[in-house]
Amino acid sequence: MGAILQSLNRTIIASVVLVVLLFAMYYSYGDYDGMTFWKFIWRWAHVLSGIMWIGILYYFNFVQIPNMGKIPDEQKPAIGKVIAPAAMFWFRWAAMATIITGLGVASMTGYIIEALSLGYAGEEATTGHRMIGIGMWLGIIMWFNVWFIIWPNQKVALGIVEGSAEEKAASARKAMLFSRTNTMLSLPMLFAMIAAQNLYNLS
Repeated sequence: MGAILQSLNRTIIASVVLVVLLFAMYYSYGDYDGMTFWKFIWRWAHVLSGIMWIGILYYFNFVQIPNMGKIPDEQKPAIGKVIAPAAMFWFRWAAMATIITGLGVASMTGYIIEALSLGYAGEEATTGHRMIGIGMWLGIIMWFNVWFIIWPNQKVALGIVEGSAEEKAASARKAMLFSRTNTMLSLPMLFAMIAAQNLYNLS
């Protein structure tokens, strides 16, 4: 077990093997058609990527940013040159995966038009469609902030793109403010998505 857990790659492979075993264990108890299976896979991938995205967002806002002032100046380059770039890689690509799989779930389930129009289009639009649509639009805004505001500014702040000391400071502040914006939007986004399924029975 130690050999598996000492390697992240082997740990992830072991986790996938456990998922396959779970699926094999329970497959015989269900009557699954192809579309049901693929909707489940896309929804699982959506939740998984969303956990990665929001988890790193919360890491930035609850751990890294509040504690940067406590780190001695000589140790800060380790954060800016090693930790932050790696975190930003997983952060932005998890955001992309969350959006793609979320739109895929909405399309496969047949409510993408009703949701994106906030219930104002589609013959069978319901309050549940409006609620999931609010969650989807909040997620899209958050994704836009990651890719087109936070990441470009972080590249300057981290020195990946050249900039003066003043430009780096301004970019770091802008990235932080939009990261905080995403943190603020994350709770209503999650509320709307969970409410659509649990309060309005949108599946």
